[in-house]
Amino acid sequence: MFSLTPEAAEPRLAVARGTLERLRQVPELALRYRDCPDPGTLDGIAALPPLLKDDLNLALAHLRPRAEHGATWLFQSGGSTGAPKLGHAPTGFYMSGVHAHWQPLDRDDVFVNAWGAGRMWGAHFLAAALADLSGCQVIAVGSVAQDEYAEWLAFFKTREVTAIGGTPSVLRLWFAHARAAGLELPHLRKVLWLGEAWQPQLEEDMAAVAPAARRWGMFGSTETWVVGTNTPDCPADLFHTLPDQLVHVGEDQLLDFTTLNPEMLNPVLRYRTGDAGRLEPCPCGRPGRAMRVLGRRDSVVQVRGLGLHVDEVITRVEREPGVSRAQVVITEAGGRAAGVDVLLLTAPGADVDAERLRKEILSGTFTLSTAFQHDPENFRVRPVTELISNDRTGKTAHLVVREGR
Repeated sequence: MFSLTPEAAEPRLAVARGTLERLRQVPELALRYRDCPDPGTLDGIAALPPLLKDDLNLALAHLRPRAEHGATWLFQSGGSTGAPKLGHAPTGFYMSGVHAHWQPLDRDDVFVNAWGAGRMWGAHFLAAALADLSGCQVIAVGSVAQDEYAEWLAFFKTREVTAIGGTPSVLRLWFAHARAAGLELPHLRKVLWLGEAWQPQLEEDMAAVAPAARRWGMFGSTETWVVGTNTPDCPADLFHTLPDQLVHVGEDQLLDFTTLNPEMLNPVLRYRTGDAGRLEPCPCGRPGRAMRVLGRRDSVVQVRGLGLHVDEVITRVEREPGVSRAQVVITEAGGRAAGVDVLLLTAPGADVDAERLRKEILSGTFTLSTAFQHDPENFRVRPVTELISNDRTGKTAHLVVREGR
């Protein structure tokens, strides 16, 4: 199933055929694509082999694409569960096409860009391009130290900030600090997000700090760039795809993405990000089918030769009263899992029985009970004051893999 009808997509498949020709020029991929017919129909696209992140990195290393106008920006994402992924974009980051269909900001807004602006991280600059097209006022914040939140929040209130954007992990920090300080942001109406799944716990803090604020989401990656958007009238996991993005639902509900934008620098042709989803109507009433994102299919990791479903563990733990967020940390030694920690970020004043929870998870999860049969003490559940985040991007992943000493 595709996001676009044959009538809408097939006249534009010359872009996909050009992308296929570029991939044939990559020595490591040439054999794979050599005998593939040039796609002229959606069935032809579906018949092509999917492109994975390592394949795309190989292609970009060989092709080294350059923008026709402006600079060529290189960005990186990922790396917590596998090799980092690269993406190339021209100045403007394709946001004019996004802005034509999605306009959460307007000229009257005062917008806080809270996405990290650090090394090789693209969302901050992408949001800045959107703000530029919107003509609003911008406060570029980026990373903030723990002792700086109060001062910045007071400044936001004084400046009558109307919009803020960031990853849900970062947004939760802003709203949690404001709520803990008893500070309200009465002018804040719009919360833009990109980079992670929406976190429902944010709604509670938003209601206390900024009752008029509503969420506006983008879905995409460093390789595909923005694929779809939603509004406050859409469910948080449902996105209306852009006309330059052809989305296909394949086996096991895995999503793959094909660009129909002739200016796209990344050779995106049936590219799989690891997300699963389906296409369905949106209750907002907009015509056509939207893309519901069901979550990652690459959240299964090997622990001592057995597959651990990280998202299942996280879901189980976050149902526990008093637990606001959780994270799985695998410590490896010589390529083998030496230990697994489930970190619990608890609500203030919450009393969570971590040992009881540890025993329940250990006995109820086949992978963990088998893998740690002889050393159960190396599986731990412990409350923490903060989870492990990427200092560069501010993102907090469900899974962290680190090398032990």
